[in-house]
Amino acid sequence: MRLQNKVAIVTGSGRGIGKAVALRFSREGAAVVVNDMREDAVTAVVAEIQSEGGRAAGCAGAIGGKEMANRLVDTALSAFGDLDILVNNAGTANTGKLHEYSEEDFDAEIRVNLRAPFLITQAAVARVFMQKNYGKIVNVTSHAGFRGAPGMTSYTASKMGLLGMTLGWANELLKHRITVNCVAPSAWTDMMQKLPEKRRETLRESLSKGSVLQRLPLPEDVADSFVFLASDESAFLTGQILQASGQPLHAL
Repeated sequence: MRLQNKVAIVTGSGRGIGKAVALRFSREGAAVVVNDMREDAVTAVVAEIQSEGGRAAGCAGAIGGKEMANRLVDTALSAFGDLDILVNNAGTANTGKLHEYSEEDFDAEIRVNLRAPFLITQAAVARVFMQKNYGKIVNVTSHAGFRGAPGMTSYTASKMGLLGMTLGWANELLKHRITVNCVAPSAWTDMMQKLPEKRRETLRESLSKGSVLQRLPLPEDVADSFVFLASDESAFLTGQILQASGQPLHAL
């Protein structure tokens, strides 16, 4: 198993891509800290992992503050005695025209998509990874992080910002044998249900017909990309963006 005896935190793992990653990590031998805003979602994923014979611990609550960042690390250490992998997956997306976009929506999205990865990564690095001289950090960006997305001001800003932090951290943490990489996934998730109907259906058709799968890609289709970047198979990779979209790079 590719993640045997590793301990991972996966934020936003109560559903969607995060849940698929948490389950895949467990099947590869990792102990997983499951996080989501909804306690019932956390409980359900933990129970599913344990029913398969895996190890999991729940840490429910909203991310974006230092207290929660430390609580996630505390959960890993108290439940499993270690931490090797951090996946900053949790995200939120608001839509609206620029001239109608509210300050509250902007701040809320930046808090989850950008501030939370900063604080959680800071806690993991300072408290565990630097002492071990080892760590795997995988951030989740988006195609919006490369080319922007109309009607998604703060989502675009946060995903571009996370990409920038990934590159900066990769250079800074190199000497500590801590790798920092990004996955830019394409999969149909609950978040896409928030999009306006016309755009949602256009995206659904694009995802279905525009990839090598020739069907709607699901969270499970991208989970192995995370396993690769979290495993020692990717020991020589840092500061990289893995486009798990089923499309050639020139299609961005």
